[in-house]
Amino acid sequence: MGTALPVGGVYRRFTKLRVSFTIFCPLGMSFVELLKFVQRGTGPGMDRMVGRRVGAAFAACVLMWAGAGVAQDVTASSSTDPTSGINIRLSSLMGDERVALQALTPDRLRQIGTPYTGRAGRRGSRRGGREIYDAARLDAMPRARGNRQWQCLTEALYFEARGESIRGQYAVAEVILNRVDSRNYPDSICAVVNEGTGRRNACQFTYTCDGRPERVTERAMHRRLGKIARIMMDGAPRSLTQGATHYHTTAVRPRWARVYPRTARIGSHIFYRRT
Repeated sequence: MGTALPVGGVYRRFTKLRVSFTIFCPLGMSFVELLKFVQRGTGPGMDRMVGRRVGAAFAACVLMWAGAGVAQDVTASSSTDPTSGINIRLSSLMGDERVALQALTPDRLRQIGTPYTGRAGRRGSRRGGREIYDAARLDAMPRARGNRQWQCLTEALYFEARGESIRGQYAVAEVILNRVDSRNYPDSICAVVNEGTGRRNACQFTYTCDGRPERVTERAMHRRLGKIARIMMDGAPRSLTQGATHYHTTAVRPRWARVYPRTARIGSHIFYRRT
């Protein structure tokens, strides 16, 4: 029978090597928790088993930290260490988070971790987006919701294209998102829509500087356009305008229309791409 292992001494020895409370063992336990857990299993004849459990757990943690290249903080602490309670709480939270993440599918994890930039939509590589050109199908979809950028796109579609066909509405959305992607324009939807607003002959979208109040009177159309905005922001392919960054109605012919190549005509709008 081997020499008894003084658990109190083990506790003091290993807590001197405890890392900062933000670093956890692979089991999600801090060193203080681990040693307290080991202590709860002590008793007559259990000293050798305790030593093995401490040694195995210590070796596993050291291998993980060494492999990750994590610098350990050497702390001269005692059983009254005020961070021990924080360790226990954070360990519990990390455990809950692991369980929740493990329940998600790989596709959902990729979706959560991928910020929207607009570029995926042009390639059509995002799985969630597909254009819907049927009014009945759009109207049957659940009401769309989103952040401020979604609100700006919905508003622009309403005031710029609510009288257009559904394809024409998608086309205007393409232009706005193409500008977000271009280095020649601001890098957010709201900034693109409101560029030049308040400066004479500088606004890019007429409704932002025509002096008329922006009131939504066609609620059903506004809801439909919100769904189109959501579909496009979620990565639907931009296949209608061939990368257009400009458009105008057939009633006018701005100077830039003689410079930029024409890419499409949909409804009363003619589309161009800045080269």
